Amino acid sequence: MPDSPPIVVAHGLRKAYAGFEAVRGVDFQCPPGECFGFLGPNGAGKTSTMKTLYGACVPTSGELRIFGLEARTQMRAIKRRLGVVPQEDNLDTDLTVRENLTVFARYFRLPAAEAARRADELLEFFQLAEKAGVTVEKLSGGMKRRLLTARALIGRPELLILDEPTTGLDPQARHLLWEKLRELRRQGVSLLLTTHYMDEAERLCDRLVIMDGGRIIEEGNPRELIARRIGRQVLELDLPDEGREERRVEARTKALAQAGEGVTGHQVVGSGLLLFTPDAEALLHRLRSAGVPIEGARLRSATLEDVFLQVAGRRLID
Repeated sequence: MPDSPPIVVAHGLRKAYAGFEAVRGVDFQCPPGECFGFLGPNGAGKTSTMKTLYGACVPTSGELRIFGLEARTQMRAIKRRLGVVPQEDNLDTDLTVRENLTVFARYFRLPAAEAARRADELLEFFQLAEKAGVTVEKLSGGMKRRLLTARALIGRPELLILDEPTTGLDPQARHLLWEKLRELRRQGVSLLLTTHYMDEAERLCDRLVIMDGGRIIEEGNPRELIARRIGRQVLELDLPDEGREERRVEARTKALAQAGEGVTGHQVVGSGLLLFTPDAEALLHRLRSAGVPIEGARLRSATLEDVFLQVAGRRLID
């Protein structure tokens, strides 16, 4: 929807708690009909930003408009058009799977027959129909995340906000939820999610921002960010880790000197060295031929974690 106005606009958005500034003046716009992501480590400010979007907390300062409505004064109208999947599990354990949907539907003043119909549709969509009559405590972690997402959709929202939707899930459960989110995206639902999983962001997001320390440090399409910041491949080198620090510095200096224009950037990680390059195999051959002391080497494709490492100077999981 290139001609449609942004579904979310934030300018100078800040959120402080008792003197601690969790969100430090961020600017972003979320286009409608896309998946927009917030990538970053724990404590980056992602969840605090999300809470301002769905009204769980009020911004300390800055501008925030959702659906063209001012978030401070029109949040009730905004909430009618939102679906929220929180990071924590807040399903009602006293109710069955189906009742968690039909009871929640009352918040949207849906007639009982319509609520029942939507609940059945969502249980089928998320492959939970066989669990409709069991209590929540009997569900696996992956099933609970799918039920949380189903509950967020009972009011047919225009924007679905997901805070760390697959944290703690096994690979099979993660892939199933990804499949369902992509299908929702194809149906026209706008998605806004936070994650610290690089592969999740690369697979789902049309655009994303990378946050650290309450600030946005990079923004763009995942593949474009990787291509612009890193290139196509990464060569991970294990350099000598014994003896004096001078020996390690000498090995890094020699590797960088021999790499020359064959790298688009580099990063020192412990005693190792990451080299960003369009051709990792050719670069490794050149370094070994030049006598660079290499104890181990790995060739791989560049990822969003490499982007974060370059712009923030540390890994996402640090």
